[in-house]
Amino acid sequence: MPITLPVPATFDYFEELTTAIALARQAGDLLLRIHRAGPRRIETKSTAVDMVTEADTASQTLILDALTSRFPHHSILAEEEGGDQHRDGRALWLVDPLDGTTNFASRFPVFAVSIALWVDGEPVVGVVQDVVRERTYWAAKGQGAWMGTPQKLDDLPMRVSSTEELGRSLIATGFPYVRAQTQDNNLAEFNYLMPRVRGVRRAGAAALDLAWVGDGRLDGYWEAHLFPWDWASGVLLIAEAGGVVTDYQGEPWRLGKDQMVAANPHLHEKLLAAVQTARREAGF
Repeated sequence: MPITLPVPATFDYFEELTTAIALARQAGDLLLRIHRAGPRRIETKSTAVDMVTEADTASQTLILDALTSRFPHHSILAEEEGGDQHRDGRALWLVDPLDGTTNFASRFPVFAVSIALWVDGEPVVGVVQDVVRERTYWAAKGQGAWMGTPQKLDDLPMRVSSTEELGRSLIATGFPYVRAQTQDNNLAEFNYLMPRVRGVRRAGAAALDLAWVGDGRLDGYWEAHLFPWDWASGVLLIAEAGGVVTDYQGEPWRLGKDQMVAANPHLHEKLLAAVQTARREAGF
């Protein structure tokens, strides 16, 4: 079925957008089939808690083969081995073929596919596929952020929440793979914020955390020590849904930064100040 979107075909990156949505859904279908059967191969990477399965590799192969065929002059940065394929050009695809591998390996039903296109250091296309719920969160620069499913004809516009107080907020975070090897492992921030908010969720898939901030299901998010492909789509989803995304210093988030605070515009400064206070009191 052809993809119909509430974006004009004259959008500069329309082909890239429709391709990313189609590939995210195809990869999601692949992951869902493997998830239902159960992963057969599980290996570790940087640490005992940093895993890779045959599903990561299969999803990445599906996505990268299509991108390299359709956009041969674009660069690609992807998570799994062999995915770092740099070419000359202004356009960079950032691909996480399976965000939430630990969840996937344990059959915990929270994991996603993330595909983003950045041009000249700015996000122009971002897609996150919620695999189990079969929801596609996508955004196009200047065209808004949307949520749809393969079955729905009309995608729904996304908007960040309107929560203004930390004490009424539901926020998300995560902990790095190297948490046992460093004191800067987010425990100070977590312990400071937990009694000051309505709740903290740690679902284990950053791409989905950011999509849910953009869709108003979460009010904010903070985390550190992740990789560009974990965040590259969510940055655009939140920005196009009216939210704010910065690093821990309050500067606009850019590729290469490994700290992030994201929230609706009423809450962002308060969440950022809380993270900064927690880090300062902990000596970071």
